[in-house]
Amino acid sequence: MEFLKVTQFLFEGFGTSCALFALTLIFSLPLGLLISLGTMTKFKPVRYVMKTIVWIVRGVPLMLQLFIIWFGPGMLFGVSIPSFTFLSFNISGRFTAALIAFAINYACYFSEIYRGGIESISRGQYEAGQVLGMSRTQIFFKVVLKQVIKRILPPMSNEIITLVKDTALARVIGVIEIIDKSYILLGPNEIVGGGLIWPLFYSGVFYLIFVGALTLLFNFFEKKLSYFKS
Repeated sequence: MEFLKVTQFLFEGFGTSCALFALTLIFSLPLGLLISLGTMTKFKPVRYVMKTIVWIVRGVPLMLQLFIIWFGPGMLFGVSIPSFTFLSFNISGRFTAALIAFAINYACYFSEIYRGGIESISRGQYEAGQVLGMSRTQIFFKVVLKQVIKRILPPMSNEIITLVKDTALARVIGVIEIIDKSYILLGPNEIVGGGLIWPLFYSGVFYLIFVGALTLLFNFFEKKLSYFKS
C-alpha cells in the first residue's frame, strides 16, 4: 500500500515534469529554426546579434538562467511573473519562468543543430534541382528538407533526451516536479508519515522509462529515414 501511495504521489510531480518537457519542445523547436536562420543570414547585424545570443545562452549554465528569468524582473523592474489559468489548469509564475528559460536555452542548442544540418547539404544539390526546372521551394521541400531531418535526428534526439533529465533543475526556483515530490517524502507528510529516502531513487525509474520510450521512438524514425544513405 505504501508503494502505491508513493507511486501516485510521484506521478503528480512527474506530470509537471512531462508538461515542462512537452511545452519546451513546442516552443523551442520552431524558435531554434528561426534563430538558426538568423545566424546564417547575409545581413550582418542580425547575424552577429543572433550568434552573440547563442554564445551567451550556451555558455551560461541553465540553472543560472532559471534564476535570471525568475528573479530578474523583480530585481530590475519590481514585478514578478504572474500566475494564470489556461484551460482550467493553474499555471504558476514559477512554472512559466522555468518554461521561458528552458525554451530559450534549448532553442539556442537546436539552432546550431539546424544550422549544421542545413549547411551540410552540398550546393550541387540546389544547382541540380534548378537544372531540372524546380523552384527554390520545391528544391527545399522535395530535395533538401528530408535530408536535413535525417542528418539532424541523432543529435536532436540526444538533446531531447537530455531535456527530460534537465527538467529536474526547475526545482531550484520552486517548481514542484518529481524530484521535489520525492524530497517531500523525506520529511513529515500526510502521505506516508515521512522519513522515506527510497522514493528519491525510485523517481529515477520514471526518467528511465520515459527515456527508454523516447529512444525507441527515435530509433523508429531513424529506420524510417534510412533510405537516405551516405
